[in-house]
Amino acid sequence: MSVALLLLALKIYAAIQTGSTAMLGSLADTALDLVASLVTLIGVWVAAIPADNDHRFGHGKAEALAALVQVVLISISAVGLAARAISVWLGGGQVEEAGMGITVSLIAMAATVLLLAWQRHVIRRTGSIAIQTDHVHYQSDILLNLGVIAALALDQYAGLTGADPLFALGIAGWLGWNALAASQHAIDNLMDREWPPEKRQRLLDTIRDNPELHGLHDLRTRTAGSRDFAQFHITVDANMTVARAHDVMDEIEAKLLAEFPDTEFLIHTDPEGHVEPDVGVPVDLLTEGVGADVKDDGTLIRPEAAREA
Repeated sequence: MSVALLLLALKIYAAIQTGSTAMLGSLADTALDLVASLVTLIGVWVAAIPADNDHRFGHGKAEALAALVQVVLISISAVGLAARAISVWLGGGQVEEAGMGITVSLIAMAATVLLLAWQRHVIRRTGSIAIQTDHVHYQSDILLNLGVIAALALDQYAGLTGADPLFALGIAGWLGWNALAASQHAIDNLMDREWPPEKRQRLLDTIRDNPELHGLHDLRTRTAGSRDFAQFHITVDANMTVARAHDVMDEIEAKLLAEFPDTEFLIHTDPEGHVEPDVGVPVDLLTEGVGADVKDDGTLIRPEAAREA
């Protein structure tokens, strides 16, 4: 937010001095950066609130909601900038004081590079989806400022008067593309999309060598903000005591938490040979691998023959 405030003041001055549409687009983008960072702050703060009586799984999805708000803001900025660029293109006009605009854009690029480095550090430490979305947006700022520099130089120094609105249109398209890309991750989070196949396979590989684990099925995973959730059924010896089965689950959970910290696991135990009447014989994922219990159309396999048995 501090970086956005600094750049906002510089770009307001530069936009007034140059009259550049591309600089105006950069100014609008920075203004939205400020609002988006405020939304991110609120989203991360809410997501960090511990689980309570009304939200037993925590508040992690507040980050995804914050990310979607950012996407809306970026999209509005892209549409507004495109409309302004078309208006300037049709009406003509030339930029002034290009040197001022170029200097401000170089300062903005330097500040953005430092900010991106800090955000990458935070993402590695927290896995925050809101910060990831903010990071994607600020990455586009590098190209945006390069575009502004090119537009100003071509318009004033090379005499290409259409360069400024043309580059502004390109910046608008870039913002729209980034909004689309950022929205996908947030929507996946809100829709409880499964972990990537390689991550789920790593979960299976982590506990595969337990000699008392005879099978694993019905693996379900999801992510809420920076926190992961996984639940599955394990198959053990039918004659195993409840106490021993509990110890086996504790051993499995300890291995998983070492590999997947900040993840909540829910493990259900089934005796070997048990068949649910309304489900059928489960597919053993330890033997068949990740995705073996899913059909080509994405639905879960529920064999009719096993159900009858």
